[in-house]
Amino acid sequence: MRVVFHRNFEKQLKNLPKKLREKTQMRLLLFLENPYHPLLENHLLKGKYLDYRSIRITGDWRALYKTVGNECIFVVIDTHSNLYR
Repeated sequence: MRVVFHRNFEKQLKNLPKKLREKTQMRLLLFLENPYHPLLENHLLKGKYLDYRSIRITGDWRALYKTVGNECIFVVIDTHSNLYR
């Protein structure tokens, strides 16, 4: 499995506070080791994010990705309330 970051995801990540950026990097490393680790709460989404999956970064922050072939493309990182309202 190859992990790819959409340009939008990279911009959002760059603008996060340092501690949140570091936490995101830790969760992404965990994702590489085991995409379904219980800490990630990896799950399939529905509605406007149909065919996307979400992993938990912190209590409120989520990273969304889509699997295309052998690639996981991370497309957005934001708060739960901003993503799912």
